[in-house]
Amino acid sequence: MFSLNGMNALVTGASGGIGSAIAIALAKQGARVALSGSNGQKLRGFREQLIEEHGGDHVEITCNLSDTTQVEELIPAALDTMGGIDILVNNAGITRDNLAMRMKDEEWDDVIRINLEATFRLMRASARPMMKARFGRIINITSVVGATGNPGQMNYIAAKSGVTGMTKSFAQEVASRGITANCVAPGFIRTAMTAALDEKQTDTINAKIPAGKMGEGDDIGAACAYLSSREAGYVTGQTIHVNGGMAMLS
Repeated sequence: MFSLNGMNALVTGASGGIGSAIAIALAKQGARVALSGSNGQKLRGFREQLIEEHGGDHVEITCNLSDTTQVEELIPAALDTMGGIDILVNNAGITRDNLAMRMKDEEWDDVIRINLEATFRLMRASARPMMKARFGRIINITSVVGATGNPGQMNYIAAKSGVTGMTKSFAQEVASRGITANCVAPGFIRTAMTAALDEKQTDTINAKIPAGKMGEGDDIGAACAYLSSREAGYVTGQTIHVNGGMAMLS
């Protein structure tokens, strides 16, 4: 794998299934990771586990991404704590599923605020220190459904497809400064949420995946580790789809 020794990374939604897998993947390659999320207790527990199992001097920064003030304070807090930021992984996100005709304004607003607006604010805030260092890696976690659509998730798809377009624009703005910006789009990944599905539901999902099974958090972590590396410096404005062939997207 690719060495991330000497690099500082910030991962949002770090205590969740995919977020924790991303944090572990970066830590295993040598990065120092700032773990961010809204549940301080879960973050502390995960940080202790991460240090115990993989070593390193990792930190935790509690942040509620629905609070604009806290979002604006997150990058400065990471800089104060770690002294710099080389890698930003915008992983945190929520769903508020409903059919369009029934979707409440707050269901739309909550998803856009956390999944799209907070991602923009963190990208913008991280740009200045990265530009000064003339190096940076920004990775935004989107979703296969952001490219294919999905009934009952108009707010989520709007946010995720918006992040993809936003990432392409940002990549063009900062490429000359040694900063890359890319997306990783998971398909169905085994998490606590998918573990709650019954056997029939799981079989139905797996039947739609050419690989015949859901992915693991490690699959997303590996893609993030690559995009975070120095070796990926000529890859920018791209989306890596990690979905077991569920959707053949270029």
